[in-house]
Amino acid sequence: MPHRRDFLRTLAAGAAGAYSTRAGVSVGSLVDRAQTARRQVTIGGRPVRVFDVHAHCVIPVEGVVAGTPLASSGGGTGGGILGPGRLQVMDQQGVDVQILTINGFWWYAADRDLARRIVRAQNDGLAKWVASHPDRFVAMASVALQHPDLAAEQLEDGVTRLGLRGASIGGHVNGEDLSLPKYDPFWAKAAALGVPVVMHPGGAENIVKPGALRGRGDLGNIIGNPLETTYFLSRLIFDGVFDRFPALRVCAAHAGGYLPSYLGRTEAACTVRREANCANKKAPSAYLKSQIHIDTMVFSPEGLRHLVAEAGVGQIMYGTDVPFNWPVTVDLILEAPFLDDTEKEAILSGNARSLLRL
Repeated sequence: MPHRRDFLRTLAAGAAGAYSTRAGVSVGSLVDRAQTARRQVTIGGRPVRVFDVHAHCVIPVEGVVAGTPLASSGGGTGGGILGPGRLQVMDQQGVDVQILTINGFWWYAADRDLARRIVRAQNDGLAKWVASHPDRFVAMASVALQHPDLAAEQLEDGVTRLGLRGASIGGHVNGEDLSLPKYDPFWAKAAALGVPVVMHPGGAENIVKPGALRGRGDLGNIIGNPLETTYFLSRLIFDGVFDRFPALRVCAAHAGGYLPSYLGRTEAACTVRREANCANKKAPSAYLKSQIHIDTMVFSPEGLRHLVAEAGVGQIMYGTDVPFNWPVTVDLILEAPFLDDTEKEAILSGNARSLLRL
């Protein structure tokens, strides 16, 4: 799984200097200053709390994986590690609360016993960090999705024992589609608990042939990540997962991939092409406007306007992709002429609070 290994290496190396602000100033250089001012975001002269639904972190589990084939994957350094630097970056960006997820999903290669121990250590570590900073962080549980029944148990344990707010998953399990019936126990548990599932891709390694996105441009990230997200959501729609579990809520990274951008083609598939063999009971747009939630990572006023037009304000939540160096787009939302103050606050704060029951 080269993209997942690359993700972990990048995260391990991603010290605070990798962050960047909207103006292109290195946040790493800012947090090195003796004092870091905490930005207060305001709308209409009134302060609002900003929730970041796309925030990565690492909980090191070297002791758990020592002596196993996964030993090299259990560590972590730099920007992914939770510490004072994380709070400084949040203050600089104007983020009040991060929704933490552990990504990379290298533990999907673990056997049942090892996967149980890895996930428990990760979730306990997340809960400990959140408990020490309850006003700044919430977290999503890791799960061992290669064992769907175990994943369901881990999600329930994370929510009921640890106070975690849902689950974080990849877009596939070792190349296998998550719309297959074998994964229904996990989807059923998330729906029954009433908690969302946050999906983050790993470079579309399940879709494209090896090396297809090599070369200049970091295409495994730039194209591969939204492509994997698009495929993942399309499978859940067309294979009927959302219909089987109408209470299920999925938050898809990177603005839902290309699904909102090319929604018309997706809409037409089941109505004009018999070979599509669609299992969905509603139009794809109906799921995008109800069971699918997306972040704001589009980086342009027109991109954001289009997301709002296709998905609706109520499905969109602010995200940064910390600790990776993407533009900080809080001002993109604040300055959007097509959003009123209530809609801006919903995207920056209210939608996340509602979905996560904060």
